[in-house]
Amino acid sequence: MKARILIIEDMKEMGELIRLYLEKEGAETELCETAEQGLEAFRQGGFELILLDINLPGIDGFELLQRLRRESDIPVMIVSARDTDEDMILGLGIGADEFVTKPFSPKVLTARVRAMLRRAADQRPPSRSIRFGDFTLDLDGCLLYKGRQRIPLSSREFDVLAFLASQPGRALSPQTIYDQVWKNQYGDVTAVGVYVQRLRRKIEKDPSQPAIIETVHGMGYRFNPEGAVS
Repeated sequence: MKARILIIEDMKEMGELIRLYLEKEGAETELCETAEQGLEAFRQGGFELILLDINLPGIDGFELLQRLRRESDIPVMIVSARDTDEDMILGLGIGADEFVTKPFSPKVLTARVRAMLRRAADQRPPSRSIRFGDFTLDLDGCLLYKGRQRIPLSSREFDVLAFLASQPGRALSPQTIYDQVWKNQYGDVTAVGVYVQRLRRKIEKDPSQPAIIETVHGMGYRFNPEGAVS
């Protein structure tokens, strides 16, 4: 089971038990004890599945799930001691992919996680895509993913990134990028730098020292896919 899984569970013993079984199967996990910590970890990207408890201190699991669904379609499995029909209907209705009640068999939970990951793999972006590090640029859907998390891009941001990523290692002048992307539409060549800065804020670890969309002094910009590898 090669996957990175986020566990959001306020009972540390329970969280560690789930983590133990998943890591025995080869998964990489991160354990958070509050919704706020879980949301922060999720926004760092790279997860393929979230296991979510409902009874959390502060923001509860239902509210967190609603926030997650506004930002991503990452698979979410609720794991909770709350087992009423109303809780299950609510959880599935606001975006959970599965609802598992406590107590549970860790082996059965692991099997369900594996099944969810298989289903998610069948729905991954189509093969006509460009991968760099944790990112996948879906050329057919005009979408950018980091792991399973969708990174919002405007249509122009996507076009600029797709043009750069299609020619890795090549220094491209702002005029070349402008001619190919804007195609004589409104605007001017200075817009290229504006959109490059926007993209850097979304994909670079440190936008002030870009490693993916590099500046080639006196020339323009160069796309370096190796810069996305941590």
